[in-house]
Amino acid sequence: MDYTILQANYFMEIWLSPALGFDFQNGRATIYGDGERPLAWVSYRDVAAFAVDAARCDAARNKLLLVGGPENLSPHEVVRVFENAGRSLAVEHVPKQALLDRYAEAKDPLGKSFAALMLEYADGCPMDMTETLRLIPRPLTKVEEYAAAVIRRQSQVA
Repeated sequence: MDYTILQANYFMEIWLSPALGFDFQNGRATIYGDGERPLAWVSYRDVAAFAVDAARCDAARNKLLLVGGPENLSPHEVVRVFENAGRSLAVEHVPKQALLDRYAEAKDPLGKSFAALMLEYADGCPMDMTETLRLIPRPLTKVEEYAAAVIRRQSQVA
């Protein structure tokens, strides 16, 4: 059976949203760890497009493809992107030890999974998209584009 595995990184629409503490609407950002380690923030729309393209691409058969964004940015760099887009953010850090404690104390698989993802976020998760883009060339959404879009949407609602 042919397969293609897409290993996606942190979805900006989830991790850079109020649901997980990145509350740009109210000017607050929760950062897990010290905020200095880069992640390859990716748009879920880009991941969906890669899935469609991979199904049509013979070169992607029987491969694991990394799917991240066009740049590896630390959480502090992401905060600066939002600030440059016009949204000031007060930053609160969740220390790594608190994340380790949360993982150890998690009572169910969902709690364990989220704690593990927060720990990986704190440690950073950069990706090199060279091979994936060689096989499936396509434009990728930048955090800058996401920030501009969500801030614009928020100002239209207000």
